[in-house]
Amino acid sequence: MRIGELARRTGVSVRSLRYYESQGLLSATRTPGGQREYPESAVDRVIRIQEMFAAGLHSRTLAELLPCVHDADGTPNARATPFLTETLAAERNRIDACIRDLHRTRDVLDGVIRAAEGAAD
Repeated sequence: MRIGELARRTGVSVRSLRYYESQGLLSATRTPGGQREYPESAVDRVIRIQEMFAAGLHSRTLAELLPCVHDADGTPNARATPFLTETLAAERNRIDACIRDLHRTRDVLDGVIRAAEGAAD
């Protein structure tokens, strides 16, 4: 499929897809006319990339991670390494810290909302 079709099917901009390719996260073949052509599996790969970016992983980490997971479901494949698990454990710890911070912030907001609702009565 061409880049526009991949963008449409994944909801990701053409510019982002080009960036993913430049970072080694996504690959395409070229037609004789120089147009990119992606395999059907690129849809799953782009979705996986988006999930990982949303979790806060950087493209450098993704470049190491993606060869070690199945695109379709994100499960590990035979290329997973101890370095990868160490890197991902550190990322998970960072995400857990962010979640704790968000919970504290939500608790503060809940207190302010309750106080404001009480003041309105």
